[in-house]
Amino acid sequence: MAIGDIIVGVDIGTAKIATVIGEVNNFNQIETISSTSYKCSGLKKGKIIDEEEISNSLEQTIRDAEEETNLKINSAYVTIPGKYVTIVQNSIIKEVKDKFSGISMRDVQNAIMQVKDIEIPDNQVLIDIVPDKITLEDGTVVTDPVGRLSSSFAINAQIILGDKEYVRQLHNIFKKAGLEIDGIIPITLAERNLILDKNELNDNIMILDIGAGNIDIGVFEGSTFMYTNSIPVGGDNITKDIALVLNISEEEADKLKRQYGLALKSFIDNDNDIILNTCKDSKKNKIIKSSQLIEIIEARIEEMFSIINKDITNQGIKSKINNVVLTGQGIININKSDVAGKINLNIPVKISTGRLISTVKQTYRTSYALVRYIASRPFEKTVSSSIDTQNNESFVKNLLYKIKEFFYS
Repeated sequence: MAIGDIIVGVDIGTAKIATVIGEVNNFNQIETISSTSYKCSGLKKGKIIDEEEISNSLEQTIRDAEEETNLKINSAYVTIPGKYVTIVQNSIIKEVKDKFSGISMRDVQNAIMQVKDIEIPDNQVLIDIVPDKITLEDGTVVTDPVGRLSSSFAINAQIILGDKEYVRQLHNIFKKAGLEIDGIIPITLAERNLILDKNELNDNIMILDIGAGNIDIGVFEGSTFMYTNSIPVGGDNITKDIALVLNISEEEADKLKRQYGLALKSFIDNDNDIILNTCKDSKKNKIIKSSQLIEIIEARIEEMFSIINKDITNQGIKSKINNVVLTGQGIININKSDVAGKINLNIPVKISTGRLISTVKQTYRTSYALVRYIASRPFEKTVSSSIDTQNNESFVKNLLYKIKEFFYS
């Protein structure tokens, strides 16, 4: 990244679309210059069911961001749920062009281009390459090999493939909103650097992002992105369960979930009476015990963790996971959800305590994490989204960049 780069990140969720615009400041840090969101119901159970609805909501968030920043946004990065992603591990050994001058940036960039040469199934497309471990000829593992004296180096990378139909739908949605796609990034890959503590970045971690209608799973073995998937259940399912069992409106069910949110009945201090205001039973203003409400919440949360447990067990990766980190609007406000997770998964579980996570509103965490992830990508020539300003300053900047790239790359 370069100082002044402007990155636009879009997260398409079950309940809303969130857009964050970040600029790289003089300290090489991301400065948020706009955060906008708009309700959206075009995604259901992780599937795009209404491209027009999503496109309109996306267009609204972009319009609001443009008004706020006085910028014209032409492109953006976007997240993709784990169920539409396949991770392929690959490695190559690259000979250095001039071993006496050391490894050049061009050597590394060429290696990244070569490591992606794999056989791609017809129903998938390449969406990203994540350079992982780089090992010099003498066995030294480095994060940045540029300038090191070595006649060759090995590069390990994760080749990220996306479902071709889902990617096509994303491009349609963006095109209808007048935008190009800069890149498509798996949700948990984008979130890793935001929601994990520094010591967790080197551990074998499973991230669970529990949203309104979807759970995204990401498994990392140190820095290596091992596995991702998504499950079509979330916080909205808890709300609907409460509404169905108690025969009340979803609005009241959601309010009760927030007020009495507890994942385990055994942690109840006082089994209070609750008056149901919208009960459709013949008995008006029906009274229940808080334990009855929490039983409903507990049952759904247990089911969520059971599905996750089955998935990682079937994949043969459960034994590799040392810790689980929870995030997401669907569960973050339900007390003792980490304890419920530990009971059902038999792995230590905690709520995310990443250093920066508390500084970002929950609504914008994934899109902000996406911007941070893009800004931190190594060995990239440029990561900036396509932006125009009112005074055509960015046009001139773009032109100068292209001239510079032509002569010096």
